[in-house]
Amino acid sequence: MVSEQPLSPAAIALNRFGLGATPDAASAAALADPHGWLIAQFDHFDVTPPAWAALADARALLSAYQEQQRALRQARAAAPAPAPVPVATTPLPAGPVIAATVPMAGKPARTPEQKQARRDLGEDIHALYRQGVQARAQSALETQAPFVERLVHFWSNHFCVSVDNLPVTALAASFERDAIRPHVLGRFEDMLLAVERHPAMLLYLNQNQSIGPNSPAALRARAKGGADRQRGLNENLAREIMELHTLGVRSGYSQADVTEFARALTGWTVGGINDDAPGDFAFHPQQHEPGTRTIVGKTYAQTGVDQARAVLVDLAHAPATASHVATKLARHFAGDVPPQALVDRLADAFARSRGDLPTLYRALVASPEPWEPRPLKAKTPWEWTISSLRALGVGDIGTLQVATITQQLGQPVWKPGSPAGWDDTAASWIAPDALMRRVEFAQRLAGPRAAQIDARQRVPQVLPGALSAATAEQIAHAESPASALALMLVSPDFLRR
Repeated sequence: MVSEQPLSPAAIALNRFGLGATPDAASAAALADPHGWLIAQFDHFDVTPPAWAALADARALLSAYQEQQRALRQARAAAPAPAPVPVATTPLPAGPVIAATVPMAGKPARTPEQKQARRDLGEDIHALYRQGVQARAQSALETQAPFVERLVHFWSNHFCVSVDNLPVTALAASFERDAIRPHVLGRFEDMLLAVERHPAMLLYLNQNQSIGPNSPAALRARAKGGADRQRGLNENLAREIMELHTLGVRSGYSQADVTEFARALTGWTVGGINDDAPGDFAFHPQQHEPGTRTIVGKTYAQTGVDQARAVLVDLAHAPATASHVATKLARHFAGDVPPQALVDRLADAFARSRGDLPTLYRALVASPEPWEPRPLKAKTPWEWTISSLRALGVGDIGTLQVATITQQLGQPVWKPGSPAGWDDTAASWIAPDALMRRVEFAQRLAGPRAAQIDARQRVPQVLPGALSAATAEQIAHAESPASALALMLVSPDFLRR
């Protein structure tokens, strides 16, 4: 897997910092001044390119989902109860219980019309997801700022959501477009606040179900003869903010801090059909736990929505957050075990600038460690797919279904399956079966394009000064132009960055 050919600064700028070289003038610019080319991209990043701007309004779709769920509940409540299920007079055979094969007494089954309505809405939401993935890929192909686009993907994985249910599936593209992209060249504090208030994050981590145990809503429920068994204090969002988004594990906070932060966050939710902005962030004061909170040694006497906001601002500027963010950024650009000197330098830049992200990126580019002239990282399926398309000169994603491709390659977009996001180490992405899937897809990509692209001429363009003799020889002696092009895409030189 590891190329013996040292990487040139241009190849590092294009493939390690960027999204992969393209056979055009933009990549040629990196040859002249790799460092300057990266920093200049800050002035060329398009926050909302046409592909992103064309996405449907995800919040409106979520509002429609909420309305339909309410209509379904009302329809089921109004339907006559089915006849009681007769009690069996003979013992049932041993074995697993098959759920929902017979309607339970008192719970009317959905009508065919209701079932069809749910299917239709689900299809609309999955279509929106696929459109969002297409927009992400199109933006990565046509961007004049591939370094910044890579940083968007980095932060989207750092503050990840996972499309494991319909509401989050509807909102995942909106999350990256509206919470990550506008702040990638701004301040960490602003990105953090945007992320934690976004409906996708609130729904993903069940914050919409969190109610303070002594809030007006909880007291009212108890006064009526019982608590709401479905909802109570939910610590998911508080825990992941501290463990994953800001301070990091083993940074000195306690379980008591998580619980207190969860109490401060109560009331942060997603607007329903009776709110001013359905499908958007809302604060419900009747669900908020009253009182002063003490979190990581600091007391917060703020009331309402301002309490959790004050905690987030302090977490954004904590020394542990600077170290945690610096470590993850260093790992992404300088190897699976990031050099401590680089981590310390980035953490210092983060702290001194009060979380100004361009200052952090400049410190990264100016550091020697990410410019190590040997391959430091294995490309993930997403990175490899985008860099392959860029290497082939594909400027328009067209009918290529990127959501399907990344699913088949083992990294479905916005679906890491865990709040920790996709792993950022080589061992996760270079297993033999995963590489075989890339070989198969490389052959599919190369076939229709082999007549127009000579791999012998293209490979030095996309790996400038970084092409090993072994890869050049394999491509030169390939049995066909298509095989040569596929070999370029799955060569050790191309699979690493």
